[in-house]
Amino acid sequence: MDVPPVLIRPDRSCLVIVDIQPKLLVAIDAADRVTDNAQVLMQAAAAMDVPILVSEQYPRGLGATVPPVADLAPPGSVVEKMHFSCLADGGFAERFRSLDRSQAVIAGIEAHVCVLQTALGLLDAGYAPFVVADAVSSRTAENAQAALRRLDRAGAGIVTTEMVVFEWLERAGTPRFKDVSRLIK
Repeated sequence: MDVPPVLIRPDRSCLVIVDIQPKLLVAIDAADRVTDNAQVLMQAAAAMDVPILVSEQYPRGLGATVPPVADLAPPGSVVEKMHFSCLADGGFAERFRSLDRSQAVIAGIEAHVCVLQTALGLLDAGYAPFVVADAVSSRTAENAQAALRRLDRAGAGIVTTEMVVFEWLERAGTPRFKDVSRLIK
């Protein structure tokens, strides 16, 4: 079995924002942290030319992606789905594969359902998923923690928002560093 790349590279990765929708978000533990860090990741991804995909689980029933996050979604990046795993949904899988990226940085909700199944599906398909611990959550902290433990044991990278941003940047002293590092407060 090939060892997945250890470093998160901007030229190899895609940012996947999972189901940050109003009817789900209202019940999520640390919801503000999730949306704030998702926005930081999206702004950094845009500055670093990292493609972004945003999933919406059954938006007719759960609503569209919440405005602060939706406002940062590039045109055509939002994909509706019915499967819990983004990769199990044909439309999303096709869009993801068309990006020709080997890594997926994942943020969103719920950690123990859609985020978990998306990351496991990516692992099964030979991709390297990195789940952003401070940008995912569930209705309970216990569910989110259990998901992160399971994903870690399965081989997904468990990272933080700052880890992702600074790995994408790779070095200080550049104009991008100056702009993107301002996102970290």
